Amino acid sequence: MQSVQKSTWQKNSYLGLTKSFLLWSFTLTVCLLVVGFPVGVLLVTVGILATVILQTMLPSSAVLLVAGSIIGLNVLTVIVGSMVLTAKGIHPQEVSWLNWLHGKEESFKAPVYASCPLTCELKLNA
Repeated sequence: MQSVQKSTWQKNSYLGLTKSFLLWSFTLTVCLLVVGFPVGVLLVTVGILATVILQTMLPSSAVLLVAGSIIGLNVLTVIVGSMVLTAKGIHPQEVSWLNWLHGKEESFKAPVYASCPLTCELKLNA
């Protein structure tokens, strides 16, 4: 009986780790695409310069080498980041600034206008 319960617990633990890893991978990929756009532009600029320099030594495969390196670096960054965050036990649902992952609506606060202290208390006599 104990071995069956232990096996079920480990299966759920592996499932939880896999889910956390996949959620972190998705989240970090989205953040890399949206927030990291300026970094991506810099990487592409450096990649173009590296391609021009490598074109003299490797005429046929310079573009493939540089493009593969940039894409591989981005994928490796996302995977390593996901693995580290999963290994530390940080789940995406626990992070407060990832509220779009929680599935809960944020409460909407009505705007307060600058003129409200002067005009909100006025009552019209009809």
